[in-house]
Amino acid sequence: MSGPESFVIGVDAGGTSTRALAVTAAGTVVGRGRSGGGNPNAHPPERAAAHLAEAIGHSLAGLDPSRASACVVGMAGTSKLTDPAVAALFETTWRRLGLAGVLVLTDAEVAFASATPSPDGTVLIAGTGSIAGRIRKRRMVATAGGYGWLLGDEGSAYWLGREAVRATLDALSGEGELGELATSVLAEAGIAETDRRQAWRRLITAANAEAPIRLARFAPLVSAAADAGEILDRAADLLTATAMAVREPGEDTPVVLVGSVLTGPVGVRVRERLAGPEVLASADGVLGAARLAAVEAYGEPVEPVEPVETTKAD
Repeated sequence: MSGPESFVIGVDAGGTSTRALAVTAAGTVVGRGRSGGGNPNAHPPERAAAHLAEAIGHSLAGLDPSRASACVVGMAGTSKLTDPAVAALFETTWRRLGLAGVLVLTDAEVAFASATPSPDGTVLIAGTGSIAGRIRKRRMVATAGGYGWLLGDEGSAYWLGREAVRATLDALSGEGELGELATSVLAEAGIAETDRRQAWRRLITAANAEAPIRLARFAPLVSAAADAGEILDRAADLLTATAMAVREPGEDTPVVLVGSVLTGPVGVRVRERLAGPEVLASADGVLGAARLAAVEAYGEPVEPVEPVETTKAD
């Protein structure tokens, strides 16, 4: 078995896919692997662990696992590892791969590290849900938000979708012409009735017939509609407030934006509201995991990992 004398492994385990990189001290990628979702909250833990094993195993092809100086797994759903049985399952997975001392971190921590070499700052995540974290020495030490759809997730895709449906119901209750947002929401819901009262009833029924989180499917309609500016502004206000809640007075550290909501018009508005600190976008969680693994193995500073062409859906 050939390969470099030492390397590190970075893993991004999301709900949709798991990706792994083996990287040398010089920042050169020497192994890649990919598999299904590795989030043990989104998948049965046995399946999530199997996907992790497959992705990491592929990244180790032709390499000696004993030469891995560190392995960092950035995982959505780390709370599941507080279950001793689940934690034991993953420990068994690491041993079978020949890896020791695997460090599991949150997806927020690796996302922050993917965007900046700074050890301190703020990460703001807005995908289906929303949360902000204060990063100190590359670890998240405080959070704001992240309560889930029932208790919070303000400004998230769920929140945007819910507001879109509510705005459509309000429009149907009135007498004015339906705007672009209301029309697109009705089309997405499969409602074609010309009778407004009937459409109102059907939309309420359709929205309540599915799992609440499914409201997030209406979020892209808000970003696309010319008459949805008020909702977009409120989302940006809420997300900005969430980010600022974890920042200390006078703090001059970067803010890293993560998630689908922050790549569109809401992200533009958030950047405007965060004028002052450097605002960056997360590049790729697997690169952040590799950077954190390099810090664990080699200390500071570390060489940047070469970009990896990927299509991330998490």
